Amino acid sequence: MTTMTEGSVREFKMPDVGEGLTEAEILKWYVQPGDTVTDGQIVCEVETAKAAVELPIPYDGVVRELHFPEGTTVDVGTSIIAVAVGDGAAAAAPAQEAAPEPAQASVADATAPAEEEKPQGRQPVLVGYGVATSSTRRRPRKSPGTPAQEASAAIQAEMNGHGPVTRERPLAKPPVRKLAKDLGVDLATVVPSGPDGVITREDVHAAVAPAPAEAPEAAPAAATSAPAAPAPAVSYDTARETRIPVKGVRKATAAAMVGSAFTAPHVTEFVTVDVTRTMKLVEELKQDKEFTGLRVNPLLLIAKALLVAIRRNPDINASWDEAAQQIVVKHYVNLGIAAATPRGLIVPNIKDAHAKTLPQLAESLGELVSTAREGRTSPAAMQGGTVTITNVGVFGVDTGTPILNPGESAILAVGAIKLQPWVHKGKVKPRQVTTLALSFDHRLVDGELGSKVLADVAAILEQPKRLLTWA
Repeated sequence: MTTMTEGSVREFKMPDVGEGLTEAEILKWYVQPGDTVTDGQIVCEVETAKAAVELPIPYDGVVRELHFPEGTTVDVGTSIIAVAVGDGAAAAAPAQEAAPEPAQASVADATAPAEEEKPQGRQPVLVGYGVATSSTRRRPRKSPGTPAQEASAAIQAEMNGHGPVTRERPLAKPPVRKLAKDLGVDLATVVPSGPDGVITREDVHAAVAPAPAEAPEAAPAAATSAPAAPAPAVSYDTARETRIPVKGVRKATAAAMVGSAFTAPHVTEFVTVDVTRTMKLVEELKQDKEFTGLRVNPLLLIAKALLVAIRRNPDINASWDEAAQQIVVKHYVNLGIAAATPRGLIVPNIKDAHAKTLPQLAESLGELVSTAREGRTSPAAMQGGTVTITNVGVFGVDTGTPILNPGESAILAVGAIKLQPWVHKGKVKPRQVTTLALSFDHRLVDGELGSKVLADVAAILEQPKRLLTWA
């Protein structure tokens, strides 16, 4: 998305780097004012609630100005960089050389507090651009008469018993309204801090937090004659504690988990399984020519077992449509695999996993894991999931009670596979054993359906030959 301005200067706007996303944080600039750029050159890296993405510039020219410093969260559709093109590029280069300091000051001024570690790895190149008309979410300084103070005064007057105050519908973006609904916060009682009186996520969270003790009332004369002193800066012992800003993937994950935990009634069932035969099959497949060069491990067979169980019990692969009050049964399976990354937990999914053969599923799993480790998972890869597997066993954990990925009806947790004493054919023998946990949304999955799915997965892993007969 670009806009032509006077003097052959093009404004490159923050694109929509994922379906439905409204903002992104500028992680790193790769260019500075005065630099020459070419069509397709990466100019910056941004992070959304889904992933980190590198943005290419779509034309040749000379960078005239970076509108925002690193660490700034910018709304989609807002111009982030100005580039002089054509005749304007030739004129821009000498101007930048003559006065480089002011051009870079707008970036340097605000980057000092943002010296935090940036994850490594190349990100996928963006190919699509979205449209939006709004400004950044940087919080302006409040002064007497701002919308935030007017709203605060109106709310306080009503709470003090001075009669109802007529107010317009609070200004807030849809995600903020949903957050307020999930947390049980009335937006009419929230003091806005955003531009033009817009309520932000921070405002909603602040409304939930306990209010600080009231300070003694100041003398009326002092309140009117003396300007308010700036609040003292809060200091922390950096040697004893580290504070990490919650943003990007971690912030989105936290909000999603809170929304899921307090929206969908979770039920978790457990089963302990003898997977000795499954482990033997894994070793056999590693020697199979059809799987040469592919990732073959227990997770592959567990994923296939879950897909077979879904085929036998299709109602488990569904979602709850609150607005329409309908259960939406999916006739396809986009299998999510939870992955821990330096930026936080992400859940990319394998599209149409139900239609893949075992070698194809192995190939898709390998690509998914490699891409996640390198930090190159695209936003599209994390959208549209229908059911998820989380493998906590890789950390040596026996099992857990996983929280549903928002919009899905079930998630399977796989525990560590350990050699344990087990009764096999009437005798106690050492066997490879693991524990599975299936969490599901009890609004649309009852105990019978959830139990059948979990029992089917366990039965296949105990006797993996059933993959041939049940599939």
